[in-house]
Amino acid sequence: MDGSANTPRGAKPLTDMMQSPITLRANPERVVILPFQISLASSDSAMGAFSRVGRICEAIKALSGDQVRTVLEEVNRDFTGRHWQTRGIFLERYKQVQAMHGGLDALDEDHKALIGAYFSHEYSYQAAAVMNPSVVVHPDQTGAGNGAVNFILSTRTVGEGHISTISFREGTFFADGSIEIKPETDFAVAARPRDTVPNEGAVTVHSHQACPVSETVLFPVTKQQANGLEDLRMLRFTEENGSQIYLGSYTAYNGRETACECFETSDFRSFRLTPFRGAASQHKGLALFPRRVNGRYAAIGRLDHESLFYLESDDRLIWNNGERILGPEQPWELVQMGNCGSPIELDEGWLVLTHGVGAVRRYSLGAALLDKKDPTRVIARSVDPLLSPSEDNREGYVPNVIYTCGALRVGDWLFMPYGVADSSIHFASLKISDLLAHLGL
Repeated sequence: MDGSANTPRGAKPLTDMMQSPITLRANPERVVILPFQISLASSDSAMGAFSRVGRICEAIKALSGDQVRTVLEEVNRDFTGRHWQTRGIFLERYKQVQAMHGGLDALDEDHKALIGAYFSHEYSYQAAAVMNPSVVVHPDQTGAGNGAVNFILSTRTVGEGHISTISFREGTFFADGSIEIKPETDFAVAARPRDTVPNEGAVTVHSHQACPVSETVLFPVTKQQANGLEDLRMLRFTEENGSQIYLGSYTAYNGRETACECFETSDFRSFRLTPFRGAASQHKGLALFPRRVNGRYAAIGRLDHESLFYLESDDRLIWNNGERILGPEQPWELVQMGNCGSPIELDEGWLVLTHGVGAVRRYSLGAALLDKKDPTRVIARSVDPLLSPSEDNREGYVPNVIYTCGALRVGDWLFMPYGVADSSIHFASLKISDLLAHLGL
């Protein structure tokens, strides 16, 4: 049912929102080493009929030990200080090239490392933009105390070619509503699969065991993800037996089509990435509930490109049709609506953050409250936006956009990181009582 008729009178604009002075912006100095792909195809050229990979490998094999060490010294001088365990990355890349090319067995380690270096390149994964965060309670609460909570923030980072990746930051939310973000680490490392990657289907990628989560970057690995992993909506899911796991949904983009996929981790060191199935999997923005509702998995999704639907399933990877519960109503959301992350459980009901698109493609944030036992019943919804672009937060890569992929309840507070103009991330804190008053409750 469409919940517009249930909006209570007396709702008021939200004015009591704390804004942190901390802002995260794109940093082109954050680089990782990735495989440099060169065609295996043979070519008739001045160099003769030879694959480019083969020609390069044979040329490196022919170098003397002194020549190899001279080139490696130059590589190490330029890149070792910018990356973690560079030589190990090059040797791992050598094994991949060896599997493709063959004939590279009887080589010393220096030759192997140099081959790996020639088939690697640096990629600045956030050179263009950082945006659209979500947040969960950190599995490690060491040092928090006094009502504070450590958290993990996911960010959508965009680099050369408009390729989107998922990266992470760590921080602490304090009892007074303020936050602290840990400084960026010296290095960033791309999580990698340990086995051959299938063109489609589920894949697990692993960070190095010595790397903290803030050094880990998730890159596209399957054909469907080729052009990016976009807008992760993280949550900590609690099963009926009390066990917990971190889940999320994100958009996989292959350059032509989008699909919704599932993110799963227990430790933020290995990550299972699995395509959702069913009618809803072809739409962006599926957001899972943090526990079962009436014995079933539940989600909020957008099945008609403009409204919000409530969905249930017996399998958290299969999502089909649902019941329409919220549609565009106010001027600031007339073009379309969408969710902004996993529903948040309050005593009063399920809080769903929403975004609305208005005139001149202006994105604003709102909220709705759903009945806890029957989430198809809308108790209240925003008449006015919670947050909208203004003169001091509208310019950027995509102007006039305020957007978030998830907030976190901490005691009486709602902690809401949000993206501005697809260019930066800001942080807001508001009392839940003020938010409920905004909804007229």
